[in-house]
Amino acid sequence: MDPNGGKNNLSNKLSKKEAIERLKKENFRRITVSFYKYIIINDTNLFRDELYSEWSSLNVFGRIYLATEGVNAQMSVPEDNWNNFISCLNNINYLKNIHFKIAVEDDGRSFYKLTIKIRKKIVADGLGDNEYDVTNVGRHMSAIEWNDAINNGATIIDMRNHYESEIGKFKGAICPEVETFKEELPLVKDLLKGKEGEKVLLYCTGGIRCEKASAYLNEHGFSDVNQLHGGIIDYVRQINADSSIENKFIGKNFVFDDRLSERITDDVISHCHQCGKKCDDHINCINVNCNLLFLQCKKCKIKYESCCSMGCVEISRLSPEDKKELRKGMGNKKIFHSHKKVKLNLK
Repeated sequence: MDPNGGKNNLSNKLSKKEAIERLKKENFRRITVSFYKYIIINDTNLFRDELYSEWSSLNVFGRIYLATEGVNAQMSVPEDNWNNFISCLNNINYLKNIHFKIAVEDDGRSFYKLTIKIRKKIVADGLGDNEYDVTNVGRHMSAIEWNDAINNGATIIDMRNHYESEIGKFKGAICPEVETFKEELPLVKDLLKGKEGEKVLLYCTGGIRCEKASAYLNEHGFSDVNQLHGGIIDYVRQINADSSIENKFIGKNFVFDDRLSERITDDVISHCHQCGKKCDDHINCINVNCNLLFLQCKKCKIKYESCCSMGCVEISRLSPEDKKELRKGMGNKKIFHSHKKVKLNLK
């Protein structure tokens, strides 16, 4: 029987509640790691099954996306199985000697199950496969080179979504008010109009979006496109390893796992979406029929019972049966759009 609850099945059989309870009972440390690689995968279904079989046997959790263009992974690996995990990767030609980003803050609770999904693309860009050469990427910069370029007046672009940059960013960065990466590419090109010959710096969480963004800008005539090597995660690793390197990132780094963020500095640059007080704690509305991602301070969390509005509080108090009935046919992926001036219903 595999550790994910299935008997020789290549999928997770535990409910979310069961998986979380299992995670709480673990008495060993886990390492949260992320990596990506743009490669051509000829048979994504076969590769997916091979990875699931190998990783589930090592009690690895995480969220992994596969596409014919490559792999994008965020994972939680038992510390005792770390060397076996590395050996497993090095035995796969696609992933041999791949570059890792280790989490800045890690309580071992980033993921509670293993999920490997096949997607059309590992980063949705809304563009055709032949519209630009994804291998023609910008120059990768170390933390020192990055800081020097900023000090010399280079234009900095945050290639993340607005809900990521609102809690943390590089000082002086342009942060497009977008919800998706495919919205951001043409917007960034327009924002940089007239700077085709100037030095442009791109950054994101771990580097994967900048690979495509730099290639896209190169395709559209920009001659000096640079990207932060390993993204924010590796930048912080470098400054933590060398105290002589100035940290130019302020606030939190948004991450796509159950932690939602990693604190980089004590600066709080955002505000509670309900009361307006300084706050940089993201939460999903506990009403699963809503699931709105928004910022909520501790006081409002108590007042609104981890919900975005009193309407959702009332729904959260319903019986499981009534909640299920109400949920039929409803979507549940929502984000608070502060830039669109959407107001929460607090009555």
